[in-house]
Amino acid sequence: MNLQDMPIRAPAQFELTPPTCSGPFREPASDGFLIGGYTWQHADQDTSRPVVIINAATSVRCRHYSRFAEYLFTNGFNVITYDYRGIGESRPASLKGLDASWSDWGALDFEAMLKRAQREFPGQPIDVVGHSFGGCAAGLGASGHLIRRLVTVGAQFAYWRDYAPAHRWRMFGKWHLVMPLVTMLCGYFPGKRLGWLEDTPAGVVRDWSTSTARYEKRPSGRLIHARDGRLPFANVTAKTLAISISDDPYGTIAAIERLLDYFTDGTHTHLRIAPEDIGKEEVGHFAFFRSAYQATLWPIALSWLQTGDLGPDTPGRRLPRN
Repeated sequence: MNLQDMPIRAPAQFELTPPTCSGPFREPASDGFLIGGYTWQHADQDTSRPVVIINAATSVRCRHYSRFAEYLFTNGFNVITYDYRGIGESRPASLKGLDASWSDWGALDFEAMLKRAQREFPGQPIDVVGHSFGGCAAGLGASGHLIRRLVTVGAQFAYWRDYAPAHRWRMFGKWHLVMPLVTMLCGYFPGKRLGWLEDTPAGVVRDWSTSTARYEKRPSGRLIHARDGRLPFANVTAKTLAISISDDPYGTIAAIERLLDYFTDGTHTHLRIAPEDIGKEEVGHFAFFRSAYQATLWPIALSWLQTGDLGPDTPGRRLPRN
């Protein structure tokens, strides 16, 4: 197997934080770990102005979403982007010994952003945009009831049988065999050197590479607390739009629906978009948030955040849900 032929690389170069960004911040999670990020904040204190928290994909830096954040800002939103512990602005001097997990990223880091939004923007609606695992993280915070509207893009938690059939075995070899083996040898996953995402904590690798269809059976998923027999996803009552792209080998229909089934409350719409719907040959897993798609894909998310609905000319098709 030629590892360099395996599909799906993260963007090689992240877009720089634009000048409209109000500045960086450090926010302590409940365990004291400092989470780094950026805020786009309007000068007024209008309580009707929503604030959007952007949850990144696994091991993708928050700077990748800067242009999208600026787009939301220019359309009237305050915006928070941040890096999960171990990544980018939230990376310690060494990843060895940092046993951060997917559940830590949601229950601690995203939860800290919800608390920050509530404190820094009192009385303002809180919305969330989640890319890939970022959509799953949106369901892990204890304060998920604060979310008014949720937009997810390619959101799933990497169950290998859900991968697109044409790529499944190569992706299984890369993410479920090679990645944990390298992590075992290094104490963390040196993804940056390999051109496979950012360097990644060992606990996240364990969660990603565990082959189970249920999130709560992942290593850290076993630690998330259920209330009255319900997982924390049930806290989220937001009106949710799940966007999937037909050439995204992670975000297949089965993968998107598997995660949506965890959000037992609220209302959910699954929008399936093919590249040809927007005049493109390919989009894939990462391209949605690139500025090249500002005129075609970004207005879909914007419309949902503004109104809780899709515009009449929205590309793609709504998929029926059971």
